[in-house]
Amino acid sequence: MTLPTLQDATLTLEHRIATLTLNRHDVRNALTGTALVDDIVAVAEWVNRCDDVSVLLITGSGSAFSAGGNVKDMANRGGDFAGNAAEVAERYRRGIQRIPLALQDVEVPIIAAVNGPAIGAGFDLANMADIRIASRKAKFGETFLNLGIIPGDGGAWFMQRLIGYQRAFELTLSGRIIDAEEAKAYGIVLEVAEPEALMDAALAHAERIAAKPPKATRLTKRLMKMAPNMELKGFLDVCATFQGMCHNEPEHLDAVNKMLDSMAKK
Repeated sequence: MTLPTLQDATLTLEHRIATLTLNRHDVRNALTGTALVDDIVAVAEWVNRCDDVSVLLITGSGSAFSAGGNVKDMANRGGDFAGNAAEVAERYRRGIQRIPLALQDVEVPIIAAVNGPAIGAGFDLANMADIRIASRKAKFGETFLNLGIIPGDGGAWFMQRLIGYQRAFELTLSGRIIDAEEAKAYGIVLEVAEPEALMDAALAHAERIAAKPPKATRLTKRLMKMAPNMELKGFLDVCATFQGMCHNEPEHLDAVNKMLDSMAKK
């Protein structure tokens, strides 16, 4: 499938891994005042249509992963932050809030390779991924309250599901910035890598996932997303349906035969 045309990001597809690189390093990959919202949403929708993708990897170019909102626009009451309360609210709905809705619906695993500071909405963007690998240069901050605003992009929803209410509450209400090691200790980050080894570390995880049967991988992610919001009996019914689908896919028999061949050679 043809790659989507992007304005402020780049996209590659290799070995079933789609790599989306935020490419507005001139503004530290700010999500407002750029075309990055449109680019991220376009890639999310494309991934779901493209059977050649098993993993989506998101990273940033330059020194930052993403600085979140454009603070200069906030100071000037311009761009996405112009107008009265109703106008700003509608701009959020039609703008940055499209990112969490789009990424929550992505059918393949998402890995964030956090190359530098992930601040405000940039932190929330990282938390929308399934796995986060961080450079030692990465920093994380839910800094909205420092600016007299709230996490308007869904950050309060994502973070407490990731690390629990108490820790998410403390980070959000304090607005403090933490380094990669502290983020790992809290369970925000799975692994910390040296800056020059970040993409290799993230790709190693991506390649392990991409090597798995692709249709079963997408169904497994759906199950993982559904589980927290379902009662066990209803969830098991869905599992039975998905399992019936998997057992009737050619990729299942291919995987079984490969395992049997491997066992025979031992």
